[in-house]
Amino acid sequence: MEIRMDGRNALITGGSKGLGKAIATRFFTSGANVALVARGRQDLNAARQEIAQLGGGKVVAIAADIRSADGCDRAIAEAEGQLGTLDILVNNAGTSQRGPFLEVSDALWQDDLDLKLFASIRLCRRVIPAMRAQRWGRIINVLNVGAKMPDAEGAPTAVSRAAGMALMKILAHEGAAHNVLVNGMLVGKIRSDQWERRHQQDPRGLSLEDWYAEAGKDLPMGRLGLPEEFANVACMLASDAGSYINGAAINVDGGLCKVV
Repeated sequence: MEIRMDGRNALITGGSKGLGKAIATRFFTSGANVALVARGRQDLNAARQEIAQLGGGKVVAIAADIRSADGCDRAIAEAEGQLGTLDILVNNAGTSQRGPFLEVSDALWQDDLDLKLFASIRLCRRVIPAMRAQRWGRIINVLNVGAKMPDAEGAPTAVSRAAGMALMKILAHEGAAHNVLVNGMLVGKIRSDQWERRHQQDPRGLSLEDWYAEAGKDLPMGRLGLPEEFANVACMLASDAGSYINGAAINVDGGLCKVV
């Protein structure tokens, strides 16, 4: 089934790399206009140019630090100024901050919550009124399987992701009557720039493909997922094809998480 998103305007945070870039690319090739939001202007411009070469609608790059309220306001204002009313919001920005609980400082807790939770709260607060007014909206919170299945040394990321899942459920209930659908996608082990950084830090000198093969051998499917596979699910949820999916926390993990 071909999924089209013609004329829809989407904002994707963390859109310059990894899963965010893959989602933006999938949306764009399906007909949507996309606004990429991230902090690094160089990576943003490179991603914008790469996506724009695929043809189609508009793709814009917005440099903003969404850990602050001002950054969130600027990201939304610039996106609306260049694209118009936003139909789709993908809260994807985040890193995997984790360690022994007693070693996690207040500053690290605050930074993680600002980026993964409060940014989502602020961005949702900005886009939901217009979505309700037009009776069409899609919000996707990109989380990880730690939100359902936290493990030792999983703080603070598992806590902030679990909070993001609770936020998703609240907004899904409140938005349903207005056709504003809110869902979560829980990442397992999927190829991304974060995994590539881990490869670069490995002293064994393995090639990236050999390193990925080793990292995925004990997973249920025997491999890491591809960012395009993750983006395909996001495209379905953000389109009319996902018109009766609301409040779902979908594991996109090849069967890794033991919690449904």
